[in-house]
Amino acid sequence: MGDRVIVAEDLVKCYPRTNGKSGEKKTSKPAVDGVSFEIRKGQIFGLLGPNGAGKTTTIKMLGTLLIPTSGGATVLDHDIVKDYMEIRKRINIISGGDRGLYYRISGRQNLRFFSDLYRIPRRLRDVRIEELLQKVGLEKAADQRVEEYSRGMKQRLHIARGLVNDPDILFLDEPTIGLDPEISREVRGMVRDMSKDGKTLLLTTHNMNEAEELCDDINIIVGGKIVAKGTIAELKEAVRKKSVIEAEVRRMTPDVIEAVHSIDGVLNVACSSDAYRSILRIQVADGQDMVLPIAKRLENCRIIRVSREEPTLEDAYMSMVIGDA
Repeated sequence: MGDRVIVAEDLVKCYPRTNGKSGEKKTSKPAVDGVSFEIRKGQIFGLLGPNGAGKTTTIKMLGTLLIPTSGGATVLDHDIVKDYMEIRKRINIISGGDRGLYYRISGRQNLRFFSDLYRIPRRLRDVRIEELLQKVGLEKAADQRVEEYSRGMKQRLHIARGLVNDPDILFLDEPTIGLDPEISREVRGMVRDMSKDGKTLLLTTHNMNEAEELCDDINIIVGGKIVAKGTIAELKEAVRKKSVIEAEVRRMTPDVIEAVHSIDGVLNVACSSDAYRSILRIQVADGQDMVLPIAKRLENCRIIRVSREEPTLEDAYMSMVIGDA
């Protein structure tokens, strides 16, 4: 086994569905379809993919909350089906969003409740809770009801809850979803701190900046299948032949995006906009020859700049997700 703490081999999960007319139960298309990977001790491992790709289902199987339809996995040398009780003692799951906390009691009472579920001795429990409240910056709000917390405070409490049993492995399922940029940055800092403390982290996200900042290795999952894997540098290299042109303009309309997409040699167009400008990242087969045709299609959009750029992780991700959708 070496330093491998998670090994997934051909994991498959199908959910049953019922035919509305006959009531007959049938097996659905796999939510996870033959997923295999390994995670080493101390890694931050990223599982990237769009909504519905199979990220959460994969985490639930590895976290012993779902039984695979076929295939298997070991976590800390324990089989996820046969040895689930042993695994649960040494892992925890942190999700984004509002679920998983009790709102009518305080933050401190939440942590006591979850500590008691793990049968942590009272003396150790209370010391650890104080340490966790300080770690996540909630010591002053510890005795407030959670319903009075801001969204960012709730997410900090989620992180403290995930650490009550001092787990070896943490599964982080979209931990910054719905958070504003400042709180997201704080959460990412906490994730880095957990890694420095020696914990192994599996992070699911579709936030490319987050993945690029945090992850050592990345797998991209689309439609339940792993379509690419490697380090950030390796994934960028996979789209190196697809040059990227970035165009910044004052105004943008869907028909202009479609016109750019229709240019021969354009492979993909991604657009982000705010109140003042739009930025298009355009993947092309040969960036040097495409700047002028693209600029011509944008001539009525009040161009600020058009330039050739190095591929980013997001460019690699978009290429693989769209190519395998």
